Amino acid sequence: MKIAVVGTGYVGLVTGTCFAETGNKVTCIDIDREKVGKLSGGEVTIYEPGLEKIFLRNLKEGRLQFTTDLAEGIKDAVIIFLALPTPPGEGGSADLKYVLGVASELGKIITDYKVVVNKSTVPVGTADKVRAAIAANYKDEFDVVSNPEFLREGVAVDDFMKPDRVIVGTRSERARKVMNELYGPFVRQGNPVIFMDEKSAELTKYAANSFLATKISFMNEIAQLCEKLGADVDMVRRGIGSDERIGKRFLFPGIGYGGSCFPKDVQALVMSSEEIGYDLKILKAVEEVNNLQKLHLLPKIEKYFNGNLKGKQLALWGLAFKPNTDDIREAPALYLIDAFLKAGATVVAFDPEAMLNVKKLLGDKIKYAENQYAALDNSDALIIATEWSEFRTPDFEMINSRLKNKVIFDGRNVFDVAYISNLGYHYESIGRPKVI
Repeated sequence: MKIAVVGTGYVGLVTGTCFAETGNKVTCIDIDREKVGKLSGGEVTIYEPGLEKIFLRNLKEGRLQFTTDLAEGIKDAVIIFLALPTPPGEGGSADLKYVLGVASELGKIITDYKVVVNKSTVPVGTADKVRAAIAANYKDEFDVVSNPEFLREGVAVDDFMKPDRVIVGTRSERARKVMNELYGPFVRQGNPVIFMDEKSAELTKYAANSFLATKISFMNEIAQLCEKLGADVDMVRRGIGSDERIGKRFLFPGIGYGGSCFPKDVQALVMSSEEIGYDLKILKAVEEVNNLQKLHLLPKIEKYFNGNLKGKQLALWGLAFKPNTDDIREAPALYLIDAFLKAGATVVAFDPEAMLNVKKLLGDKIKYAENQYAALDNSDALIIATEWSEFRTPDFEMINSRLKNKVIFDGRNVFDVAYISNLGYHYESIGRPKVI
């Protein structure tokens, strides 16, 4: 099947590459000439484990190609995926200018039946808007489908190739047959392709991400209670996670969620509900808890240093919003950095993948270490903001020899409390007993 994917960001590049991997011929389209040049030359422009291998294979085999020409890119395609940015607009609602702009252009250039698929996360009712934008210039038959993505950064290739489920929103039997054929190779083990109307599919994406964000904020609230009551959040988490109605996942407390999905999607769903006169009280609380949680470590650190961080050097392990990605969008580490700098501290940071992106954003406002241990030199304390695997079992003798004080503030509960206690650290984490 011939497929066009408009947009080569995180979703677009993973989508295009994975469809090519199952034998489809895919053309990815982007207005960024520099990015298209890099991709055509074999350079993957995002960090995502497992992507480069299949990207290079399909590029070599000619099943994956890139262009800046929209008309050329979609000419022979049966399906056109829109994988375009939907950034928060004024007030937090999703900005559809890129999606509707491309839809309008498609109406001017398509000449035969196409299935136009919204892969971007978009508000309920967007499929109707895309349909109207195309129909303003094209009067023959076409279909608009909602097919939201459920990719987790760090394991996106596995998520795409072996999905838990595929959501397809369409009321067209013709489009349904096309989408069923397209996704057949991905659901051979029996996981469902769930068909529904377009609005339900659009809402499913927002509802899923908002529910997961709610679980995270709920556990962060429980962690706050644990600290005040002297309970251990790890024990509480195991206790409630064993209840199959609740489940074990997304119950790990920390310094808040970030990334491109949860913050934006929760905010957008709140705004959409307000536009129709409904008050989503739970999700407003989820946002509030998450915003506060990002700086949960700050008063602990300030208290240790007697309320004065001026002149202190803080080593920061982790900049990405989660491990196995270079994505720093809404990363809690950035909020901590801002607070540390305002308090007069110096920050020396290390992250296995995200330092280049932070350097583009912050420049020389902070220092960047060549490895995790170099960040410790002359630092007064270590702060952990991202739970990269290499941070879980470090060389504590190396830490002892390079960190000025045996002080660790752990925003991701990376270390075992009893183990750290035996090593003699001042160690504070999230919702667990403090070791002094």
